[in-house]
Amino acid sequence: MPVNFPYLGQTLALISAVAWAFAVILFKKSGETVHPIALNLFKNLLALILLLPTMAIFHEVLFRPVQFSEYAIFLISGILGMAIGDTLFFMSLNRIGAGLSAIVGYMYSPSIIILSVLFLKESLSLLQILGVILILSALLSTTQIKLPENLSRKGLLIGILWGVLSAAATAIGVVLIKPMLGKTPLLWATEIRLLAGFFSLLLITLFLPARKRIIASLFTTKGLGYTIGGTLVGTYIALVVWLGGMKYTQASIAAPLNQISNIFVFILAAMILKDPINLIRILAIIVAFGGALLVFLG
Repeated sequence: MPVNFPYLGQTLALISAVAWAFAVILFKKSGETVHPIALNLFKNLLALILLLPTMAIFHEVLFRPVQFSEYAIFLISGILGMAIGDTLFFMSLNRIGAGLSAIVGYMYSPSIIILSVLFLKESLSLLQILGVILILSALLSTTQIKLPENLSRKGLLIGILWGVLSAAATAIGVVLIKPMLGKTPLLWATEIRLLAGFFSLLLITLFLPARKRIIASLFTTKGLGYTIGGTLVGTYIALVVWLGGMKYTQASIAAPLNQISNIFVFILAAMILKDPINLIRILAIIVAFGGALLVFLG
């Protein structure tokens, strides 16, 4: 794909959002039988297995002759984003529920924007800032909060803290590699991050008391097709184009475009799962796409 393609990074960021939204629908079905950590391990491993022959087809080497420091930064990025960040997200999700966890997760794009402005010297126009506000407002307006029963104030604060740290870990992982993405092949960068994410998460899992039950949930045949399909779209495809979005445009622009995957989930859930769409969601979809247009072109 030519680097001088107009709005290449923004386009890849939106494709990533669509791919991840489709994967969420599939993972929602597979998650009925597979433990979240086991699902994360499986999707990282399968995506890695699929990525290796893809790299061979495009004549991309598995290990580039670069300094160890470059490897270290991409490895740390993978550990932060795909192991620590995801694990903290699951801890937050289990403690405070999906609705509030989603709201805390919306800190992903503001975190990246703040870090990009501070450390990468990026900037957004007023129209793009307005677009980010519209996207986040649309997401917040459609999120329903249902806290788990018997959740204490301390438990609520801890759950929110895990969610905030999850968003921060993902954002830091992105900002760390952003300066090097311009001269780094996408497939190689994806490979190194997947390797780091899989093996570090595997190591974490081995120390969990319920590790046998977690791993055993992978071997249930029910939902296996959804798990494989979600991995193909959500990790193998979405992860590459997500990094492409970060590579070919500002991280502060790609991040809010990534975040409208939640809006695409509403649309796909209505089309595939027959979930109802009310007036609020229709308005949120319009507002979010309007915000995305401002971020895209602003």
